Amino acid sequence: MALRGILTDEDAALRKRSREVTDIDDRVLALVDDMIETMRDAGGIGLAAPQIGVLRRIITVELDDELYVLINPEILKMSGEQCEEEACLSVPGLIGRVNRPETVRIAGLSPDGERVEYEGSGLLAVAFCHECDHLDGILFTDKASQVHRPDETIESDDSMGETEIGGDAQ
Repeated sequence: MALRGILTDEDAALRKRSREVTDIDDRVLALVDDMIETMRDAGGIGLAAPQIGVLRRIITVELDDELYVLINPEILKMSGEQCEEEACLSVPGLIGRVNRPETVRIAGLSPDGERVEYEGSGLLAVAFCHECDHLDGILFTDKASQVHRPDETIESDDSMGETEIGGDAQ
């Protein structure tokens, strides 16, 4: 296992569509191990292979002590709606509100080559969607509203019908 560098949003590789994995061999298994180690070291809850410069359709998500590894993931079903703040290891220093489904059903291959399906709600659904977006060259900032730095406050002014972003008072 090895830590890999995480690409940031300036890198053109993050805007490319990833290719399917056709053979789960030792290189793919080593990549999965590297992704898990890199995700954990960076303090993330998810990582897609393109984020470490490998344009393959692989995601890892870890939430509530449960690790999900999906090769060639596909979202089968989406229901409901939620709009929560998201961040990304590849877009350091920014967060934004993104509309996502409340619940998703996702399928793919495990590292053993077995077909697996998971259903996730809330943050798990967000993580599955967020990481799958990376596989298609989409960053959360492409879908987000109210993108801002974490230290900025978002104030809604209903009388104006606009949202104002405020920073530190001077």
